[in-house]
Amino acid sequence: MESRNPAFRGNAFGRQAGGHGIPRPQQSHDMYNAPSYAPPAPPSTRPMTMDDVVVRSFLTLATLLVTAALSWKLVPADKALPVLAVAVVAQLGIWAFITFGRKANAPLVLAFAAVYGVLIGVVSHTYNDLYHGVVLQAVVGTALAFGATLAVYARRIVRVTPKFTRFVIAAGLGLVGLMVLNLLVQVVGPDSGIGIRDPSNPLAYVFSVAAILIGCFFLLLDFDSIEQGVRSGAPEKFAWYCAFGLVLSLVWIYLEMLRLLSYFYGGRD
Repeated sequence: MESRNPAFRGNAFGRQAGGHGIPRPQQSHDMYNAPSYAPPAPPSTRPMTMDDVVVRSFLTLATLLVTAALSWKLVPADKALPVLAVAVVAQLGIWAFITFGRKANAPLVLAFAAVYGVLIGVVSHTYNDLYHGVVLQAVVGTALAFGATLAVYARRIVRVTPKFTRFVIAAGLGLVGLMVLNLLVQVVGPDSGIGIRDPSNPLAYVFSVAAILIGCFFLLLDFDSIEQGVRSGAPEKFAWYCAFGLVLSLVWIYLEMLRLLSYFYGGRD
């Protein structure tokens, strides 16, 4: 099953699993002198296991949490905006390199998690200063969403089909497009933009709930990519792609949960 994450498409696993990882036999000018039987060459890498995915995902999330905690404690309020701007640029650059360069390994994914953690720490601290306690609630909400989505996938309540995958990708792109449009309207027009981030507009609540649901759908695609990778004998390094995708989906859910909960505190963020 093809994942919605571009990093999972056309990567090394796709080339090996799709092409069965078997090189084309080369013609030999001395083929009649060759032995009648040659033992198969040992595989260049062992297949990925579920434990590989769990360990790499844990390392990635731990790295993110450590840098988030450090930025929460060490970045002063007057330096938050420039640090956030640098973190956003660096995070987008590493994300693009992993996604479009089709390369995921320990240094890249952990560097991405570290930079993303700085961004999360600054944003979370800002929200918590405005709405005390909202960060803890968002963390609990994200954990519950993850557990519920995993249960839904394990029980096959929602099946990941090609049609479902296309829907999730289209919905995700649509949500991102609306966010960009809202930001552009805020720059050149009213501060409320098109209303999808205005707490006084009911549309903002609907948009955040929809974004959280789409984030959970992304998790379903990630779970399916992991299962298919293990079942198909994907190389061990594919586990870093899986960890990368899981972090993206979880942070998406967390940020939208954070924003939605802040609406119930009143005021504007």
